[in-house]
Amino acid sequence: MSVRLNPYLGFRDGARAALEFYHSVFGGTLTVGTFGEAGMSQDPAEADKVMHGQLDGEHDLVLMASDAPSGMPMPPASSISLSLSGDDPEVLTRWWNGLAEGATIIEPLTVAPWGDTFGMLTDRHGVSWMVNISGASS
Repeated sequence: MSVRLNPYLGFRDGARAALEFYHSVFGGTLTVGTFGEAGMSQDPAEADKVMHGQLDGEHDLVLMASDAPSGMPMPPASSISLSLSGDDPEVLTRWWNGLAEGATIIEPLTVAPWGDTFGMLTDRHGVSWMVNISGASS
C-alpha cells in the first residue's frame, strides 16, 4: 500500500498548454482527457477544455491539472509554490533550466547561505517553483 500527495493545478483555459510544457521539462507520459470526451460539456465551445490531465514524469514526479468551465468559479490565487529537491544536480538543474524558459526568475539558481544550490521562479503559466539541490554547488 502507498499514499502520495500530488500537486493538482487549476487553470481557466491553460491546462493543456501547461501540461505540454511540463511534459517537455519533466519527460514521462502525459494523458489528457477533455470535458467533451467525457460527455461532460454543455457548451460546445468548452468541449476541448481539460477535465483531467496527468503527467507521470521522470523520477516518480506526478503533476495533474485541469481547466475550469466558465460556469465554475476559479479559486483565488494561492501562495503555494511547488518545490523540487534532491541530491541529483544534473536532473534538478535540467528541470530548472526547462522551467526557466519564459519564466520570471525570483532567485537565480545559486549557492544559498545554507550551502545548497537554490532558486525560485514563476514559470510562463504563473506557477511558482523552488528548486533545492542538496549540498551541491553551481
